[in-house]
Amino acid sequence: MSTVFEEFPPEVPDQPELVSMTREGDLVSFRIERQEVMNCLSFPTLRRFRGLLEEVASDLTIRCILITGAGEKAFCAGADLKERRTMDPALVPEFVRNIRALMDDVENLPQPTIAVVNGFAFGGGTELMLACDLRVAAEEARFGLTEVTLAIIPGAGGTQRLPRLVGKSRAKDLILTGRKLDAAEAKEIGLVNRCVPRAELNECASQLARDIAANGPVAVRAAKRAIDQGGEAPLPRGLEIEAECYGLVLPTQDRLEALSAFAEKRPPTYQGR
Repeated sequence: MSTVFEEFPPEVPDQPELVSMTREGDLVSFRIERQEVMNCLSFPTLRRFRGLLEEVASDLTIRCILITGAGEKAFCAGADLKERRTMDPALVPEFVRNIRALMDDVENLPQPTIAVVNGFAFGGGTELMLACDLRVAAEEARFGLTEVTLAIIPGAGGTQRLPRLVGKSRAKDLILTGRKLDAAEAKEIGLVNRCVPRAELNECASQLARDIAANGPVAVRAAKRAIDQGGEAPLPRGLEIEAECYGLVLPTQDRLEALSAFAEKRPPTYQGR
């Protein structure tokens, strides 16, 4: 990841209250703290979020990252259109570049990421959850890449990540109509991995994160890398990438610990090395 603070206009302040970060053991949670505006993304919010992501990317003691929005109404409603209406037109391309870079930052984290979708996820909100590795949604959640209804197109990865997740035809259906879909349909087409009652959302996401964190950390990161880098490559190259990633786990102490634990009939204790 690049240093983000030099990439924003000088007048964009760092406002820590806009995105919070909490840590419990080897799990980290990020929460957008703008529920009064449906957790939409302003310039200062992007600055804060990207700065936090840069901090955690190199901390490999973190084994899984959860991303959500404050309150129960919205996960993230995308770009802050109120800010956009008053923004100097010369800054709009810079804003679009940074919102796209936020999604890239999330996708490029070495640790697995889980979007915890507690409510609406429209526009950039859907793009944010698409950038995560896994998605857990409340039954009340709603989704949509609605940009064409505002005479623009998804500009933070939506036209590329959605087809790769649900297929080109389904992606065109959603993007070209700008229609919204509910959590049941999102689960049916593979847009989300889990769909649960709201009361069970946080525990479901946390259990998923704990299940990931219980495994060999080097192996988990290597498997994520193999899927991400090899999944869109021709099969022969994908298999080469898999072999390269397999090579990363062979010399680890964790692999030897797994063999010892199996022989001794005990749970393994992984150290991430």
